[in-house]
Amino acid sequence: MTPQDFDYLRDMLKESSGLILTEEKQYLLECRLMPVAREHGLESLTDLVRVLRDPAESQLSAKVTEAMTINESLFFRDKTPFENFTQLMLPALVASRAPMRKLRIWCAAASTGQEPYSLAITIKENSSKIVGWDIEIIGTDLSSDVLEKAKAGLYSQFEVQRGLPIQFLVKYFNQVGSMWQIDSSIRAMIDYRKFNLLESFEGLGTFDIIFCRNVLIYFDAETKKDIFSRMARQLQPDGYLLLGAAETVIGHSAHFTPAEGVRGVYVKSVKGDDDAKTQPTGIGSTPAAGLSRPTVAAGGSA
Repeated sequence: MTPQDFDYLRDMLKESSGLILTEEKQYLLECRLMPVAREHGLESLTDLVRVLRDPAESQLSAKVTEAMTINESLFFRDKTPFENFTQLMLPALVASRAPMRKLRIWCAAASTGQEPYSLAITIKENSSKIVGWDIEIIGTDLSSDVLEKAKAGLYSQFEVQRGLPIQFLVKYFNQVGSMWQIDSSIRAMIDYRKFNLLESFEGLGTFDIIFCRNVLIYFDAETKKDIFSRMARQLQPDGYLLLGAAETVIGHSAHFTPAEGVRGVYVKSVKGDDDAKTQPTGIGSTPAAGLSRPTVAAGGSA
């Protein structure tokens, strides 16, 4: 692969998905894109780039983007976010949403479904607290292939062994040959949609909780700032944003500030920039109990 080929692929991927590739990630291109090249009868990435330069090859461009944006996922990854959901966020939101008895949750990087299904299992385990509630979980991803796997809810022995407690495997999965399929009642809790985080979020509606873990690390600072700004507009005033362990809003957004004493959880700033100040008021317009908001200095620096 020539430097010109790398530059073309890097620019194409940034424009189509926001993914940032540095020079040391050339090996990742070879690993993920050579199978795509061979599938189309091409012998090298140089050949692949030559075909991609044809404006008529939009389907191939989409396959290249999907191949590069598939990320690793596992059940109950990092554990802490699900503990925080059970112990802090759910009680706070149940109290503040009691009049409407409805929660909307967005998993913004659903991948092959382990995170949304972990969340759905967590909700099932706490169903006595939300009897009669309307709980909507939307899982989105850029890749059609991973979403099809997520919808099927069919996982290998290796996949279910990664993070899934044995009692949940027995309780919520059925063995299908050498594979394990999550129960249909859990699958029915998730609405999977193909979605690009570079697109407008308005069509998704508003949410009480947004999980956006381990995806923003692949974006540049400008793209992160834009995504945080748009997420703030879709999050209820007392809602919660969850990021991955290596991610933060600090230095990227005045819309959010870390929740005190809770790692990886962010709440909307009391004073942010103009977009943050124009959030709708109503149910949950004050901080929910359990997760407090730090005082933010005038000017909204997070």
